[in-house]
Parts: sequence; C-alpha cells; structure tokens
Amino acid sequence: MQLSIIVPTYNEAPNVAELVRRVADAVRGMDAEVIFVDDSTDATPDVIAEVAASSTLPVRLIHRDEAVGGLGGAVVEGMKAAACDICIVMDGDLQHPPEEIPALFGRFGVEDADVVVASRYMERGSAKGLADRTRVWVSKLSTLLTRAMFPIRLRGISDPMTGFFLVDRTRIDLAGLRPRGFKILLEILARKSLRVVEIPFQFADRFAGESKASVRQGINFLVQLTGLRFGKMSLFAAIGALGAVLNLVIMWALIQLGMNYIPAAIIGAEVTIIGNFVLQERFVFQDMTGEASGVWSRFAKSFTFNNVEAIVRIPVIALLVNTWHISSVIAAGITLAVAFVVRFMFHSLIVYAPRPAASRSAASRSVAREIVDELDTQAMSPGEL
Repeated sequence: MQLSIIVPTYNEAPNVAELVRRVADAVRGMDAEVIFVDDSTDATPDVIAEVAASSTLPVRLIHRDEAVGGLGGAVVEGMKAAACDICIVMDGDLQHPPEEIPALFGRFGVEDADVVVASRYMERGSAKGLADRTRVWVSKLSTLLTRAMFPIRLRGISDPMTGFFLVDRTRIDLAGLRPRGFKILLEILARKSLRVVEIPFQFADRFAGESKASVRQGINFLVQLTGLRFGKMSLFAAIGALGAVLNLVIMWALIQLGMNYIPAAIIGAEVTIIGNFVLQERFVFQDMTGEASGVWSRFAKSFTFNNVEAIVRIPVIALLVNTWHISSVIAAGITLAVAFVVRFMFHSLIVYAPRPAASRSAASRSVAREIVDELDTQAMSPGEL
C-alpha cells in the first residue's frame, strides 16, 4: 500500500459520503486506504460503515468510546493502525480539499522531506474558508505566537497549525507524542527536528455541519503550546502562581467580610491547595494518571504534603530572618523557590508514581539514576533547547 489517509471525525455524518467519493477520485490509480478515527455521538459511525460497504476505496473505521487526547489522540491512533508508513492527515469537513492529496504525495516523492505541510499562509494559499474575520485574525495571531515560541523548529514554516499534512510515521516517535487537542502537527514538529516542506492550498468552506472551534479549544491550545515549549515544570509553576493570587484574593475577601486574618489565611490556603490539585490533574500530570494510584489517593498525598510543607516553611522563614538577618521578603522568596522544586519532585515521583504493577523493573538501574531521569523527563520534556 502506498498511502494511508487518516480522518479524525466528531459528528461529521453529513460529510462522510462526499469525502470518500472525492478522496476515491483523487487517489485513483494509487494503492491507498482511508481510516476514520471517530469520536462521534451521532450517526457518523453508521454512515461510515454504510459508505465503506460500497466504496471502491478501502475504508476502515476505528470508533473510540473515550476520546483520549482529543483530535490529536485520534490522529495518533490512526497512524498506529495505518497499513502504510506514509500517512496523510485531513479533517472530515472537506475544508481540506481531497484533490490536493496527489500534490502532497507527489511532493513527498522528491525524497527531501519527512513532513509535507499544506499551508494556508504561503503564496497561492488561502484561509478563505475560516468562518469570519475574527477567526482569521485568531488563526494568524496563533500562528505568529507559535512560530515565536519555536523559532528553531518552525523556521520557514508558514502554517504549523494546519490540520492537513503528510508525514512519514517512521520518522516520528508515536509512543512519545502526548496529544492534548486539535493541533497535532505542532506536537509532531515541536518534539523532533524534521525535514519539512510546504505546498499551498485553498482552505475551503465547510461542506456541511457546524465548526467545532470553541473557547475551550483555544484554552487547550494555549496549554499545549506552553507545555511543549517549557515542559511540565512551567505549567506546574504557572498553576502555582495562579494559586498564590487566588489565595490572596480569598484572604482579602474574607477579611473584608469581617473574618480574622489568621482563619482567612488558612481558608485561602486550603482552597488554593485543592484548586491547584484539580488544575494539575487536568493540565500537568494528565498523561500520568492512568498508571498512578486512584484520584482520591493522589489527592490525599498532595493535600497532606502541601499542608506539611506550609507548616514547615513558616519557621524556616523565621530562622532565616532571626539567625541570618535576611530580609523577610527575601527569606520568603527563598523558601518559596525551594518549596516549588520540592513540590514538583514530590508530585512527579510520589503522587503520580506508577502503581507497583505498572512500574518498570529496577533490576538494571539504580534508584538514584531513575529519580534523575524521571525528573529530567518531567521537567524538561518536550521543550525546545
């Protein structure tokens, strides 16, 4: 087989038949297949099965009951299941014209690239299919932000967030990808230096149905971008900073309502600890929860540690001030910096540690080396050096 075409779908039933028809016309004479990876809640799987039964092109369906990793996770699952190493990824709404598939495949045939990107923003390309002017500006600003965050890996790439591209899966680490949303190409390009070329394409109007773009997807994109650029430790720090602000706001509000500052500070701290845990679960350690202990066990460990750490930190500040005569503000800053590193280590290595049955064998590696490697992986991966 020459080519596997991967189409992640979510409630795209009205588009399936037309998509398969146009893909079949575009790849006539080629040995190709279409793989739908479907997370739908409507009749899309039934429509795909019906179309597959009558299509001249091999059509496969992978229906996921749990949409792990969102659209990006669907693409990764499709790549793993593909019969061919050369994979084209495209949306199921026909905004990515199937007629461009031969151009992508032909450009790859020059053999100077691992990835061929269909770009809306290079010469002769167009983003006219975006719903309105606001989405055009959001898309362009997001692209500029992404390129600024990865100036080395994305040098010369005009559209790193397109969903229409060809990739040689032997050149990427599928197991190492951590898809979090719908910008899977960004995930691929940010994690490894690859040879990338672009061809222009005209981003078309949606054939049927409604756009899936939302504020939530925008937030997921920003989280994905931050995590890719700076790694887990930066997200952990950002959540900690947000928690510090929330702590002060809660304390101030309670004092304004007449509460004494000590119980106000305690309530603010406890609410912040709980809020930080929820955000860390969702955005920082979400890829580690599957092999870790249950959520209540993780919460108990995190909650207990953070409270003990807060109790210990206060007398340490007093010691630095009274014994070493350091400014109280500087002393607090020192303890917070140390506490941040210790908290991150504790959560990475203990709170989210794999259960014994899922742990790696330590027979050939020392405990110290495992700790160093794990910290390096969690703190720095997959940031750009």
